[in-house]
Amino acid sequence: MKIAMWSGPRNLSTAMMYAFGNRSDCAVVDEPFYAAYLRLTGLKHPMRDEIMESQSQDPAEVITALTGTNPAQKPYFYQKHMAQHMIPGIPRDWMRKVVNVFLIRHPARVLASFAAKYENPGLDDIGFRQQVELINEIRDFSENPVIIDSFDIRQNPGEMLNLLCEAIDVPFSPDMLRWPKGGHKDDGIWARHWYGTVWTSTGFAGPEGELPRVRDDLRPVLDAAMPLYEDMRAMAI
Repeated sequence: MKIAMWSGPRNLSTAMMYAFGNRSDCAVVDEPFYAAYLRLTGLKHPMRDEIMESQSQDPAEVITALTGTNPAQKPYFYQKHMAQHMIPGIPRDWMRKVVNVFLIRHPARVLASFAAKYENPGLDDIGFRQQVELINEIRDFSENPVIIDSFDIRQNPGEMLNLLCEAIDVPFSPDMLRWPKGGHKDDGIWARHWYGTVWTSTGFAGPEGELPRVRDDLRPVLDAAMPLYEDMRAMAI
């Protein structure tokens, strides 16, 4: 089975990759379209050159790897994807061959975290619009994707991962609740810029507190993202 987890930035996506990556029966891959996305958009992300050199920039090659034989012949292949990477020029038909799951987070939390590492993020940088677009596209080929909120995972990791595994017909493993400190061997090269906090973790952080204040200049982005998030939140497990 191939599991495509569609997230935006700062959505608990790396911790979720570590949870699945700590299963002995599961291979993982970290944002396989990142280099292709940077080549096609020309965006100047942190570590752009290193990222471009570390991965295939050809979407067709990436898709072949994602839909072919699972790495190390493992029963499950967890694919951590950023929804905003699925731009024109990157085919989507391959999504019919995987189980699609969407990981969401309140836009205020996303913006507060992302803006600390990325200057002046806009709506297209944080993935909400693209997540909704992909959900609608997946529904068009008669699949109802699973949606899970990172807030709920942080509230009760065991219960929510059990529900997620049940929803995608994967047996739950308690190994998903803990992982070794120091990152994962399949982390993308960009991990040293983005993954500092999760590298020091050995499991999911505790429940989230009050919503953070969003900078005034980012309020229009928050206002645009909120209805998209609320629509997805209404469908979450």
